[in-house]
Amino acid sequence: MAATACLYGDGDKQGKACYNEKVAFANTDGGVILVGVDDNGNPVGLENVDDTYTRITNGIRDAILPDVTMFVKYTLENDKIIKIEIGEGSYKPYYLRSKGLKPSGVYVRQGASSAPASQEQIRQMIKYADGDTFERLRSLNQELTFEFASQVFEKNGIPFNEEKYYQLGIKSPELKIFTNLGLLLSDQCTHTVKVAVFSDDDNTEFKDKKEFTGSLLEQLEETYNYLQLCNRNRATISGLEREDHWDYKEEAVREALLNALIHRDYNFSGSIIININDKEMEFISIGGLLSGISPEDIRNGISLSRNSKLSELFHRLRFIEAYGTGIRRIFSLYKSCKEQPEISITPNSFKITLPNMNIAGEIETSANSNTISGAKKSAFKLTEQMVSILDYISKYDEITLGDVQHILSIKETRAYVIMKQLTDAGIVEKIGRGKHQKYIRKNYSK
Repeated sequence: MAATACLYGDGDKQGKACYNEKVAFANTDGGVILVGVDDNGNPVGLENVDDTYTRITNGIRDAILPDVTMFVKYTLENDKIIKIEIGEGSYKPYYLRSKGLKPSGVYVRQGASSAPASQEQIRQMIKYADGDTFERLRSLNQELTFEFASQVFEKNGIPFNEEKYYQLGIKSPELKIFTNLGLLLSDQCTHTVKVAVFSDDDNTEFKDKKEFTGSLLEQLEETYNYLQLCNRNRATISGLEREDHWDYKEEAVREALLNALIHRDYNFSGSIIININDKEMEFISIGGLLSGISPEDIRNGISLSRNSKLSELFHRLRFIEAYGTGIRRIFSLYKSCKEQPEISITPNSFKITLPNMNIAGEIETSANSNTISGAKKSAFKLTEQMVSILDYISKYDEITLGDVQHILSIKETRAYVIMKQLTDAGIVEKIGRGKHQKYIRKNYSK
C-alpha cells in the first residue's frame, strides 16, 4: 500500500474523513486507513466499534461514486481499531456523491495528504479508465436535463426514458452515470455553433452574427432555420411560370451542417464556425480526418465516424439516411454548377465551402439553354406543412405566424422560414406589419 491515514474521533467525523481519504486512495495507488489511531500512530481505540464500523461502511457505500466497495477490505485489530485497506480503483475518478464529478468532489493523494484534483487530472483519469472516445467518456457534469431532446424523440415516435439512455449510450450501463454523449444531447451542452454573415468576400465586415447553444438537436434546428433566412431566392417570372433560384440548395445546407455536427472533435471546446458572404457559405468544424481517410475517400462515400454513437442516434432520428452519403450528395447537387464545393482539411479542422449557385451560374447545356441567369428551372414543390397552411387559409381566408406555430407545433423562427418560402414563391402575400401582420392566398393552383 502506498500510504496510511490515522483517524480518531466520533463516528460522524471518522466517516467524513474516511470518504475524502478513501476517494484519494482509490484515485491514486491505494492505501490504508486506521480508525482508532491518533496522528502520531498511537492506538487510542474506539468506544463503540460496532457503531463506528456501521457508520463507516454504510457511509462509504452511499457517499462515493462509482461503487468502490469491491476494492475495500475491513479488519478489526485488537478489538478496538478498524483497519480499512483500499486498493487502487478501476473506474477512476471516484468522487463524493454530494459534490459531483468536479474538483471539490474528487480527491487524490499528494505526498502524505489528500487534496482536490484539478480539472485536467479528472479528465486524464477518465480517459485512462474509459478510453479516448469522447462520446463514451463520463460527463464532468452529471446534472443534465433533456427537455429539447425529449421533444425531438417524441416527435419521431421514439421512446426516451431511463432505459433508453443506456441503449443509446447517453448513460454508462456499468457506472449508471451520464456519458459525454448525454452531455451533447442535454440542455447543458457546452459546445456551440457560431454563424457570421459578412458584407465582403474577405469576411472582415460583419452584417450579422449569431451563436446557437443548448442541446445539439436544438442547435441543429435553430442553426438550419437561421441559414435558411440567409438563403435568398432570386426568383424570375417567365410568362405565367415562376422559376425559383435559391442561392444554396436546402439539402446541401442541411447535409453540410449535419456533417459538421456529427463529425467534429468534441474533445476541444471551440465552436463550429459558419461564414456566409455573397459568394459562398463555409462550414468549419474542429478535427481533421481520421487516420487512413483522404478527401477523395470522403467524396466517394467512405466514412469513418469519430462519433459513432452520435451518428447512430442521428440516423435513428432520420436526420441522415446512411453513413457516408452526405458529402457525396452535396457534390451531386452541384453537378450542373460552374463552381464545385471545396473541401479543405488540416490536422485539426475540416472545412467545406458551398458556392452561391446564383453567383456561380450553371454549366451551359442544351438541356438548360433556356434558363435565366444560369439558374436551373425547377417547379416549386409544396411540403406537407405548406399544404396544411394553404388549407387553413382556404378555410379562414388568412393566417398569422401564431396560427402557423399552433397548427404545425413549431417555433416562431421555423414558422417565419416557411412563410418566407411561400411568399418568395408567390403563393401567399404578406399584408400588414407587427402584430397586425398576416398572410393571404394569391392566385395559385396546387
